[in-house]
Amino acid sequence: MTVTLEVSEGVGTIRLDRPPMNALDVAIQDRLRELAEEASRRDDVRAVVLYGGEKVFAAGADIKEMQGMDHAAMVVRSRALQDSFTAVARIPKPVVAAVTGYALGGGCELALCADFRVAGENAKLGQPEILLGLIPGAGGTQRLSRLIGPSKAKDLIFTGRQVKAPEALALGLVDRVVPAAEVYEQAHAWAARLAQGPAIALRAAKEAVDAGLETDIDTGLAIERTWFAGLFATEDREIGMRSFVDEGPGKAKFR
Repeated sequence: MTVTLEVSEGVGTIRLDRPPMNALDVAIQDRLRELAEEASRRDDVRAVVLYGGEKVFAAGADIKEMQGMDHAAMVVRSRALQDSFTAVARIPKPVVAAVTGYALGGGCELALCADFRVAGENAKLGQPEILLGLIPGAGGTQRLSRLIGPSKAKDLIFTGRQVKAPEALALGLVDRVVPAAEVYEQAHAWAARLAQGPAIALRAAKEAVDAGLETDIDTGLAIERTWFAGLFATEDREIGMRSFVDEGPGKAKFR
């Protein structure tokens, strides 16, 4: 398989494996959606890591495959492409992208679907679609601008230039830069730590932030208080508060 899901310590790793560059063809896109939906459903998956291997995250779409598509074909395919990436973005659990080497075009857009991005010192990210006479089509114009701001996003999208890890960190495009050999280990460790947390509260936090960003402040506050009050019905809330009172902060063991 070109994309797999493996689970360890409550962390599901969605691994791209299409050498040499993990080009995101239609088969990979569809498989990503299937595995994102599976990871969302499975109780033994409490956090997710997106990983392309030691050498490259994903260098973009399969250009040869796309070249054979006309306007009518892409009208149909573009929705399925976006739906695949949206399925990753909507996994109701913490998602960490472990980025090594190139994360370009669709590869960058896939990393943008994560909640947190750990990049290797060898990472290069960008949205080079403009160099093909195109624009990003898997969420790049929307997620990138929300993450780093519209003017910085336009710089990357208008020029198609690649940014190395230090600049990506300064832009806020990635959250941590580590030696390339440690990318997966550190991403998995961070995800494993979150996997020990209260699953429903983490889901609530993610939905409140993501949904709130799509609306006005009053609606966002309504989303927040609905989740906040609802969490008082959970066992994890009882465990967390009882542990705080009896043992102090940070010692609760959630079920």
